[in-house]
Amino acid sequence: MVNKCEYAVWPGILSNPGAPPFPTAGFALEKDETMTLIAPASWRGRLWGRTLCTLDSTGNFSCVTGDCGSGKQECSGSGAATTATLAEFSLDGFGGLDFFDISLVDGYNLPMLVVPEGGTGTSCTNTGCVVDLNSVCPSELKVTSGSGSEVVGCKSACEAFQQPQYCCSGADKCKPSSYSQIFKNACPQAYSYALDDATSTFACANANYTITFCPSPNTR
Repeated sequence: MVNKCEYAVWPGILSNPGAPPFPTAGFALEKDETMTLIAPASWRGRLWGRTLCTLDSTGNFSCVTGDCGSGKQECSGSGAATTATLAEFSLDGFGGLDFFDISLVDGYNLPMLVVPEGGTGTSCTNTGCVVDLNSVCPSELKVTSGSGSEVVGCKSACEAFQQPQYCCSGADKCKPSSYSQIFKNACPQAYSYALDDATSTFACANANYTITFCPSPNTR
């Protein structure tokens, strides 16, 4: 994991139920810092970057975006409770392939890029969202800094409105919304709603992966 942002990022990691635990569930990554982690065999879960994190006088750890609700730097099995760009992995899955994607289903906070290294497969390629979606976020989805002067995240419509048509929780077939389409237009390789599989899932065999926060916009 590489932090190319102009500020510190606190990666959070959540293992899926039944998956072997990852070596860590959260840590700090300073500007230009790199951390190499060894994932357990057949690991499944998600990784993301938390921003604007602080430790208050009572010892409670919290972040403006990507906070996982644990109150600690380690996410302790909690999910990304607030707006965050997600990298999702299912290692050593069907046919021995690793399946991975970048998801904006839970919102967006940081540009992210996943680059497989040394792998093989017909869809073994980079994926990510390297656009600054905060700059085009609709006002009703914006997350701002403590001072309210800077947009630091863009909520999903599900988080913002809690309506079945945005959360894919009703009886109707889940469809893209005008909000998810904003994400899709900006980052066509990323998941924008729950059933966005066809253009957003990638697979490799025998690869290592570099996850970069705030990659250069011209990174292919």
